[in-house]
Amino acid sequence: MNQAVRYPIGTEGQPWGEAEKAQWLARQQVQRSYQDEVVAPYRQLPAELERLQYGALSYDPARFPLLALKTPNWQPGKPLVLVTGGIHGYETSGVQGALQFAREKALAYGEHFNLLIVPCVSPWGFEVINRWNPLALDPNRSFFKDSPAEESAALMALVAQFEAPFLAHIDLHETTDSDESEFRPALAARDGKPFEPGTIPDGFYVVDDSANPQPAFQQAIIEAVAKVTHIAPADEKGEIIGSKVVQPGVIQYQLKKLGLCARVTDAPFTCTTEVYPDSPKATPEICNAAQVAAICGGLDYLLAQQV
Repeated sequence: MNQAVRYPIGTEGQPWGEAEKAQWLARQQVQRSYQDEVVAPYRQLPAELERLQYGALSYDPARFPLLALKTPNWQPGKPLVLVTGGIHGYETSGVQGALQFAREKALAYGEHFNLLIVPCVSPWGFEVINRWNPLALDPNRSFFKDSPAEESAALMALVAQFEAPFLAHIDLHETTDSDESEFRPALAARDGKPFEPGTIPDGFYVVDDSANPQPAFQQAIIEAVAKVTHIAPADEKGEIIGSKVVQPGVIQYQLKKLGLCARVTDAPFTCTTEVYPDSPKATPEICNAAQVAAICGGLDYLLAQQV
């Protein structure tokens, strides 16, 4: 896609109003089932995991319950860790990777951590395979007070229920070819800005917090994932998606300023993972395994440091 190709909704140079947002919403089609692909596997997870419903989306409360998991035997002395997936509903391995971790690894790590797992923050986005919610809002830019995105507000309310401070938060994402063909052009059109084409990195990378960088933590995650899939190289500018690569496979964002999910807990150790499912070297199984490896790599680092 290039600058000459314009998104089919809106007037060039003008932000969307309610009419354009309604046009965009009318284009969205259900492409998969949250009940079948998330809720049903969630119910089949090990019985020892505690199930929590922390809300439901107003779009269809029965269809879109907001679900979380806790490892058993929570104790005050254990560090509290949050794992989230599906902030952007189209990012499949974030959701399935969180469920796979819950199924295969959570009980073992629950011996050392109090784990809170939220596999799919944006169920509507999951079904229509989109990064926005029905209001054309990005939940992953909406983690701030009085959030207009109910997906983000619900997760913030859940986190606020826990009195103990969180030690870490690992937020599972993907960067896909559709970012460049659909989602970034839609964003530019919505905001009345020109679309500037970019490149999609081939491989896994992570996003650290520029306000509180944890390079050793990120390195441990990269090293764990490298055993499963390839790590994205820097481009000719030494960047990944327009951000400087500060160490192999690692870039930094201002997480709090941007309203990103990875700062929802104020944990000292945070990581946003980015899997690349469209690589010829990738499969859905590899992508899910990479997300699991990222979580395990981070938790193993924390265990080794005894933090």
